[in-house]
Amino acid sequence: MLYSCVEGKPLSHDHPMTAKNAAAEPIPALEVLVVDRNAQRGRELRAALSLAGYTVQAVLRDMRALHARVLELKPQVIIIAADSPDRDTLEHIAATLEDAPRPVVMFTQDDADESIRAAIEAGVSAYVVDGLDPTRLSAILKVAQARFEAHQGLKRRLAEAERRLAERQLVERAKGLLMEKKGLSEEAAYRELRRLSMDTGRRLAEVAQTLIAARDLL
Repeated sequence: MLYSCVEGKPLSHDHPMTAKNAAAEPIPALEVLVVDRNAQRGRELRAALSLAGYTVQAVLRDMRALHARVLELKPQVIIIAADSPDRDTLEHIAATLEDAPRPVVMFTQDDADESIRAAIEAGVSAYVVDGLDPTRLSAILKVAQARFEAHQGLKRRLAEAERRLAERQLVERAKGLLMEKKGLSEEAAYRELRRLSMDTGRRLAEVAQTLIAARDLL
């Protein structure tokens, strides 16, 4: 079963991406980094990915090397195979994605709800239970990429909304200072901020921040 990072629900094995139409579509040569403590399974995963047309940059045996290797190799996708995602594994994933966000696919035998939730919270884009089916690799990686891109877009929109709110709060504080220190009306205080912004070629929020920092000089 494949779990997305948004719904957290299994996708049917009757996914429209079958082995036949997957083979018919051109597969992008994605660069993939694999992590698997099991050497035999890691070799099998490398072989399956290579056969599917992906470039396997490396197969790591130790999660502690993940952060450094991701920064060095800059893979487009990270694939992690684990019997069960333990706390150390999830902490290494979260720390790595903090500095270098990218899609993470996890293959595991652990279908416990708490394990799925913990993996998603750590940043895993696709959580796949019941083993690796080479014919589904392309579909799984596409789902992971789509979920990752959607999540990144949501984070960008949230960050932009927070930035705008913070800037509005700065402008309101600066207006209040001008009203208090210079006896201006709210409208006049805003016009003063606008004038300073135009005269200095700086954004309104930057001017407001400068005035707040220099409040004793007003």
